[in-house]
Amino acid sequence: MRKTIAKLLLSAIAVIAVLAIIMPKVVHVAGIHPDYNGEIYSIPAGKKALIIGTNHGILNMPGETTGDPTGAAVSEVSHPYYTFLDAGMTVDIASISGGNIPVDPQTLSRMIITDHDKRYLKDPSFQAKLRHSVPIDDIQVSDYDVIFLAGGWGAAYDLGQSALLGEKISEAYYTDGLLIGAVCHGVLGLIKAKDKNDNLLIAGREMTGVTDKQIDELGITATPLHPESELRKAGAIFKSETAFRDVFATLVTVDREKRFITGQNQNSGLAAAHKILELIAASSQ
Repeated sequence: MRKTIAKLLLSAIAVIAVLAIIMPKVVHVAGIHPDYNGEIYSIPAGKKALIIGTNHGILNMPGETTGDPTGAAVSEVSHPYYTFLDAGMTVDIASISGGNIPVDPQTLSRMIITDHDKRYLKDPSFQAKLRHSVPIDDIQVSDYDVIFLAGGWGAAYDLGQSALLGEKISEAYYTDGLLIGAVCHGVLGLIKAKDKNDNLLIAGREMTGVTDKQIDELGITATPLHPESELRKAGAIFKSETAFRDVFATLVTVDREKRFITGQNQNSGLAAAHKILELIAASSQ
């Protein structure tokens, strides 16, 4: 009897060990952080990109000071950062207030970590840029060819609330040739931008962001702004893909004017960054 129990325990341990080894591959195949298998684009030398992230690092109700650690989803920063960097671009990092952009520790878990994320963990230069990000008040928008708004739960607390960020996005829009990208909760940074007639800039444009369904499925109730709801309120034509759980879905949209490139969720930053390179390459021909 004891031998039988021991064998069963050993078998259970073996099954658990195998599952621990293969599960990252399983969730990847299911849709988490899909590989980019499209064309690699050549762009002119001297291009510059700015990635803007959150300063908020606690998942809590507005006004509370304690809660679980959060911040920027690492892949939503690392994927565009290295995509632009490897294309020969200079890449700067900014945030609403400047200083530290916290990285959500859950997004570095073994189950979902990507090669770009592992590269970040070995890159002191990139890490320093996140710790010492430039305040957006110090940013000269016209210095850049791309502005990209990274998401993560932290972005729900400061990107959409910043009137200054709205002004910077408006300025970016009226800078010839400048492309504006955003992914997941990063799209909240677009909702205060206005045109020269004081109309919301994103009204009538096809856009995506993390869905209300995904937020409901993950059970995150504390965040003050939800991308799908806020984009719809601002008049954007909201697009999304779905799955049995939306955390496995992905979509990248480009508005008709080809100025705004948005990614649905944590799976979409890589493809969104490559779409931006495609648009830069096409405009340079």
